[in-house]
Amino acid sequence: MPIYSLLIFSCVFLFSFFGGYIYSNDAYTLHSCAILLAPSFDYFLGTDRLGRDILARLMEGGKVSLIIGVGSAFIASFLGLILGSIAGYFRGNVDKAFIVTVDLFLTFPTFFLLLALVSYVNASAWVLIVIISITGWMTTARLIRSESFKITSQPYIKILNIAKVKKTKILFKYYAPILAPIYFVSFTFGVGGAILAESGLSFLGLGIVAPQMSWGTILSGGKDVVEIAWWVSFFPGFMIFLVTFSLINISNYLQQITNKKQIQN
Repeated sequence: MPIYSLLIFSCVFLFSFFGGYIYSNDAYTLHSCAILLAPSFDYFLGTDRLGRDILARLMEGGKVSLIIGVGSAFIASFLGLILGSIAGYFRGNVDKAFIVTVDLFLTFPTFFLLLALVSYVNASAWVLIVIISITGWMTTARLIRSESFKITSQPYIKILNIAKVKKTKILFKYYAPILAPIYFVSFTFGVGGAILAESGLSFLGLGIVAPQMSWGTILSGGKDVVEIAWWVSFFPGFMIFLVTFSLINISNYLQQITNKKQIQN
């Protein structure tokens, strides 16, 4: 059980969504007399080049980054679950259309596809959730399809089809419980990937637009002063590292459990 990873992710979540109730400094207030101050008792994580409190900004930006990560991972994994299970169950032309669609998406590198889509719209948290979801469902769908093929070949599924049981009932009652572990593994892994994708876009200036902020935008704001104010870029980068590292460990643990169950079966 990855206790430390769960504890780290829980602490980051509480820090982002409830830290503001304890730490009252505003994330948007400019302090002209406190520009690029190093971490101190007045500003625990220092200030940026506009005199804004880094700690307060990490809390505010963490909300956006986590919402984008969880939201896009949920939608992408859910799309992969639905499309993959349908392709594995119906097979034939449905499966062929699925393969063509997945191959078409995988033809383009994911990050460049993200750049292409973001360049045509004004990015916001909800727009990024949709765009990252569109570019992130293929891997989950292929895993689900492969497992669905195995389920479809089972004798009890063939008996249910002969008995003309409703296909929706078969999918939800017999496929969903078996495919759920793969979904949760993909979801936890997808959250970290989505946060990294959003951070990369924001770092390039194509993600969250001011006055909104995320860890990626805070990180981007410190790239020009990294030689004289390391703390501006270090702390948002460290938060991104903590979240992705803990989620990867949790995902690996869930995958190990899934593999053990498959071996036992």
